[in-house]
Formats: sequence, C-alpha cells, structure tokens
Amino acid sequence: MADLNERDAKLVQYLSEAFGKEKELETSLEAHTAMTTKAPYRNRLKAHLKETKAHAKALERRIKKLGGGGQLTQTAVGKAMAAAKGPLHMVRGSGEQEKMLKNAKTEYFNEHEEIATYLAIETLAEKVGDRETAKLAKGIRREEERMAKFLEGQIKSLTGAVVTEEVPRAQRKRPAKARRARKPARTSRS
Repeated sequence: MADLNERDAKLVQYLSEAFGKEKELETSLEAHTAMTTKAPYRNRLKAHLKETKAHAKALERRIKKLGGGGQLTQTAVGKAMAAAKGPLHMVRGSGEQEKMLKNAKTEYFNEHEEIATYLAIETLAEKVGDRETAKLAKGIRREEERMAKFLEGQIKSLTGAVVTEEVPRAQRKRPAKARRARKPARTSRS
C-alpha cells in the first residue's frame, strides 16, 4: 500500500473513526433489540441495525478506495467495549420501561455523536473536493438524523410509561382536559 497524501490520510482517519463507531454500535443495537419489548421500537432497532451494518460496509469500501485499510483494526476494540457494556444495560433501571428508556437515551446520544461525525466528514470532504465521500457522509447523516428523531419520540413515550409504571396515580399530574371536565359549570348570578 502506497503512502497516502495528507488529504486522503485525513479522510481515511475520519472515515475510520466513523467505521469503528458503527461496528461498536452493531453490538450495542443487538443487545438493546433483545431487551426491547415494545414491538414498534424493537422493529425500528432491527431496521437501524441493518442500516448500521450497511454504513460500516460502505465506509470500509470508501476507506479502501482511498488507499486506507490498516486502521480498521480498531473495530475489535469498539466491539469489545460494546460487549462489555451489554450486561450493564440489563441491570440499569428499576423496571422494564425504565430500562428501555435508559437504552433509548443512550441510543439518542450515540445518534447525535454519529450525526456530528458525519457532518465533519461531509464538510471535510467538501473542503478537499472529494464529492464521493461527501455524498456518502451526507446520506448516512440523514439516516442517523431520522433515527434520532424516532428516538426522541420513544424517550417521550417511555418516560410516560415509567411514570405510569412507577408513580402512583394520586401523585401524577392530571391532563388539562381531565381537570376541566371535573370543574362544575359556572352559573351566572343576576
């Protein structure tokens, strides 16, 4: 393998970091999918796992096309870290809904880290005139943004489920509609 010029070395560096993160998240998503009992959430995690694997393959192809490849060994470290975290994710939270909520929050954090990574790759590639890498990064970033938006909804939904599961009804705030319905109608006095 020939030495990379500065431009390609920097592109390969950024792409390799993204590749390592994608491989780490494969393991994490597999663990979270196994723990998720809400069918729509579990199905979206499965779909995102497929996207994540496709992202890793596309990144690997692009890295090799730019002349890199030796950097891909960091994958084993990322996967080992994710595998070590898996059992910890099983015990966090006091109930089923809270465990899923904590996983959703972790996934949301990871999606935003990926969005930032792909935005940096896209911008770098544009600045050095690499349209192919810019296009790849932009496409992946958009998929990560869609997943983050989905997770935002899950966080809201799961937080509500935690409240229902763990906070007694008397200690919850009643919706505004329910409060209005219980107030007696006002009568006018002449």
